[in-house]
Amino acid sequence: MLYDAFEMQCDLAQQTRAWGRVLHDAVSPWTAFGDPVNWMSAGARMMMRAGLTFARPSFGIEAVTVGNREVSVVEEPVLVTPFGTLLRFRKDIDSEQPKVLVVAPLSGHFATLLRSTVKTLLPDHDVYITDWHNARDVPLSDGAFGFDDYVGHLVQFLGAMDGPAHVLAVCQPTVQALAAAAVMAESKDAATPRSMTLMAGPVDCRISPTSVNALATSKPIEWFEKNLIATVPRRHKGAGRRVYPGFVQVSAFVSMNTKRHVQGHADLFWHMANGEVEKADAIAGFYDEYFAVLDLAAEFYIETVKTVFQDYTLAKNELTYRGNRIDMRAIRKTALMTVEGERDDICAVGQTMAAHDLCTGLLPHMRSHHLQAGVGHYGVFSGRKWEGQTYPLVRNFIQSHN
Repeated sequence: MLYDAFEMQCDLAQQTRAWGRVLHDAVSPWTAFGDPVNWMSAGARMMMRAGLTFARPSFGIEAVTVGNREVSVVEEPVLVTPFGTLLRFRKDIDSEQPKVLVVAPLSGHFATLLRSTVKTLLPDHDVYITDWHNARDVPLSDGAFGFDDYVGHLVQFLGAMDGPAHVLAVCQPTVQALAAAAVMAESKDAATPRSMTLMAGPVDCRISPTSVNALATSKPIEWFEKNLIATVPRRHKGAGRRVYPGFVQVSAFVSMNTKRHVQGHADLFWHMANGEVEKADAIAGFYDEYFAVLDLAAEFYIETVKTVFQDYTLAKNELTYRGNRIDMRAIRKTALMTVEGERDDICAVGQTMAAHDLCTGLLPHMRSHHLQAGVGHYGVFSGRKWEGQTYPLVRNFIQSHN
């Protein structure tokens, strides 16, 4: 019923967008007459933006500057499974660069949310990313996708990267990245990463719990299964699959900062009305990405909530993979860097740094931690301070362990 109700809302939003186009086409020839018409035009364009989209946006990275020349960038699928693609951003250069696997969160948004992260990494690294698929488009016949399957994908992806690599995990998958590194270390896998950089992730949610952590512990796991899991309707390829809908997750994110998002849309309206194209495009671009949502396989969502946010299995060094306990002390050859944001209200200060307490097999010279002043959650991996202050430290860390 939850998904069916949302689909009805989507149909209404589609009609709103259609009427917005009609109104915009009617008033656009008259915008030269000034404000009243400009307001109507801006309002029409706001109507045309109604609703969410399930279409994956483009990374849109066509070229980057390497050294003193501009080189083209081509997206190249390296390995494809029903639930995800190992995507490489191939550059036409002669020199060999450190391979970096960017591990994107599976939490309601597409991997393109990390566009800025990827673009910053590209001049100095051979960049790959976990490009997760929308679970609502995966047929039931392709089976389930749980916590262990995510870890297994990381192991498989690293093995397909043709040589030693480094891992940079953002937010939620810092847990799975640690698990994959430990699993590979225990099995002496040749593709074990040389380093891993964990950014703003919930390694130990017992430390300075945020409102997100409080929500996860406020209800038994059965409540999440009953109230937040929906069945994909028949009109989609994944019909019948149980999912945690992306629209539920994005609604939760918006509710955490309602005033900011309302103000953001008000600013967008006035920038459009006043003809401030660059400012309007910046806000519109952000929300185009923010409101592009994907669904998570129900088993992955439920297992993640229980394992990471309720039972703190990793923090207690009790995490298992395929039924076998993982020992984080096995990580001895993968250098560890953790990065946190001073104002992060999703993963509080200390939650990611806790990884160092788990990886006791690492020598001091293989560890690093950075607390970025003045940034919230997204500022850890995007924005000016990421580019100018955090990234140089990450780059140097990767280079020193390459």
